[in-house]
Amino acid sequence: MTTTTLALMPDFLNPSILVGYFGPWALIGLLVVVFVESGVLFPVLPGDTLLFVAGMVAAGHETIENVDPSDFALWKLLVFIPVAAILGGQVGYFIGRVLGTSMFKPDARILKQRYLDEAHAFFEQRGPFAIVLGRFVPIVRTLVPLTAGAAKMSYGVFTMFNVIGAVAWGVGLTLLGYGLGQFAIIQKLLEPIFILIAVASIMPMAWEWYKRRKAKGAEPSSVERAAE
Repeated sequence: MTTTTLALMPDFLNPSILVGYFGPWALIGLLVVVFVESGVLFPVLPGDTLLFVAGMVAAGHETIENVDPSDFALWKLLVFIPVAAILGGQVGYFIGRVLGTSMFKPDARILKQRYLDEAHAFFEQRGPFAIVLGRFVPIVRTLVPLTAGAAKMSYGVFTMFNVIGAVAWGVGLTLLGYGLGQFAIIQKLLEPIFILIAVASIMPMAWEWYKRRKAKGAEPSSVERAAE
């Protein structure tokens, strides 16, 4: 299996091509991507599929040009990926903590004020476990540490759940690629599988958006309230 299998995907979202860009620094490049996507203000990166491909490389089921497979030894991935994810989340928390609500603007393209407001409600509904759940949702996993810091969540509580989420995400998806990559059908359908992973990842976010829209639509309008 080579990078040509994923030719239909944009290069920066194609995990095999993205790793290939780093060449002999592939493992470090992968860890940088994981670190940045885990809370450092750049949410559009292929974190989930990147870990899946890394697991496949570790198992010898994926070959990436200019990348030494020994750099992707399974033990290295299972140790260093969670560490990079934890550190990224911690940095994101402190960014939110230091800059606070000033980061969030009503008309901002990414850090909208409503994200912070929704984060408060999200944490109230699900508690700190929301940090673990958010780790598995693209974009959300970048914004959760920022909003947690801005919302002044307890550092100890955030750290504990950040570690749990980072380990579950980093180890889980890497082992998934390591185990499933041995099957020929998985190798042949790699790109559709990545698309499926992406769709499945954003479903929780889409469902929350739908519930908010539905709840908003059920609220009486200002005219209706004035007529009561």
